[in-house]
Amino acid sequence: MFISDFDYSLPDELIAQYPTRERRASRLLEVDDSLVDRQFADLPGLLRSDDLLVFNDTRVIRARLQARKETGGRAEVLIERVLGEGAALAHVRASKSPKPGSKLVFEDKVQAVVEGREGDLFSLSFSVPVMPYLEQHGEVPLPPYLNRPPESGDDERYQTVYAKDPGAVAAPTAGLHFDTEMLDETLAAGIRHAYVTLHVGAGTFQALRHENVVENHLHSERVQVSEACCAAIRETRARGGRVIAAGTTSVRALECTSQHGKPEPFIGETDLFILPGYRFHTVDAMITNFHLPQSSLLMLVAAFAGTERILSAYEYAVRQRYRFFSYGDAMFLTPETAS
Repeated sequence: MFISDFDYSLPDELIAQYPTRERRASRLLEVDDSLVDRQFADLPGLLRSDDLLVFNDTRVIRARLQARKETGGRAEVLIERVLGEGAALAHVRASKSPKPGSKLVFEDKVQAVVEGREGDLFSLSFSVPVMPYLEQHGEVPLPPYLNRPPESGDDERYQTVYAKDPGAVAAPTAGLHFDTEMLDETLAAGIRHAYVTLHVGAGTFQALRHENVVENHLHSERVQVSEACCAAIRETRARGGRVIAAGTTSVRALECTSQHGKPEPFIGETDLFILPGYRFHTVDAMITNFHLPQSSLLMLVAAFAGTERILSAYEYAVRQRYRFFSYGDAMFLTPETAS
């Protein structure tokens, strides 16, 4: 299995640079026995009263900072993970990588000492508490394929309406289509909600390095799945309902907790890489955006819905001028074996 097996051609103009005016105004491609063009507002009609919707309630932090090295050169810092009050792991882009012991200087004369490296990441020790400083001085970490700086509207729209637990540096983008009215509408129809937390890292945008798919490894991300969520899954199963994941991050969180066949509460790290051939334990349907060519997320949805079926759906979406990636349109997927 090679990453080139998961390629498709995408015109640049189909990469959505801005969200729709209203969250639910995106399009929705239903991928079942056939392809059906819908609006995201149609989603409640695809759900059943005994279904369970599972959302990722991570909150995107203002993770991007501009800095100068002691030598005067510029550096861009993208916080990957806050480790404690003044400690963080970060990606640092500069003409030359900073050395251990060197300092980065930020706005308001705040400094961070480079303590060392952990793979691609730099360990930084800040002179002030990190999270409050990011909230005041950081920028929304828009994806690299959005060819523009963040604007005021991104503060709201690159965040789900149910975001709660700060720690992500990329949004769980399938959730961006839900507004509070749709959440209320689904609850009123008897559809239950549950929440997991997976703090999405910047690695979600990084290209896989090895052509042979199985030689690649994903960056580890923090996950929390509560007993309340697991109980909701068990009750849904007992009713004959479906567990429907809102986004691939919800899928990964749910599947990493059910590797022994049933969901169990979990707090920890996951680098679960879901590829075609994977046996899903928990998820019965999913809502997801369109993903980058040759990406691990495209492989995940191919594992769920079938590689040929997914690539055909993507080719159709390109012909029908769907909008792609974080601010783009969505898909509703059922498994390849669904009748």
